[in-house]
Amino acid sequence: QVQLVESGGGLVQAGGSLRLSCAASGRTFDNYAMSWFRRAPGKEREFVAFSWNDGTTVYIDSVKGRFTISRGSPGTTLYLQMNSLKPEDTAIYFCAATLFRGGPVPRSASEYAYWGQGTQVTVSS
Repeated sequence: QVQLVESGGGLVQAGGSLRLSCAASGRTFDNYAMSWFRRAPGKEREFVAFSWNDGTTVYIDSVKGRFTISRGSPGTTLYLQMNSLKPEDTAIYFCAATLFRGGPVPRSASEYAYWGQGTQVTVSS
């Protein structure tokens, strides 16, 4: 079965960096969009960044220029490099995957079939 396992979270001071990883297994992910979501305390899960295997990436405005999503080779690992972290980035970060054949970028959690358990990122001021 499909399994997504995140790692790399932790406590960091504002302005610092973290790199999250998501190890994917159970199938090939060539035709799967893979994204990062996050859920801050008291808030709903929100889309953060999207990756497609043609190199397309999409970010929410609040992380543009600070976060970079990428896939490892042979495409079974997803990364999120987070720089210039801010206290408002504090959240549980989730890796998600869904079958994708092009078209509008899926930004809603309900569009994703597979999820990891999440990794906590805490940014202190």
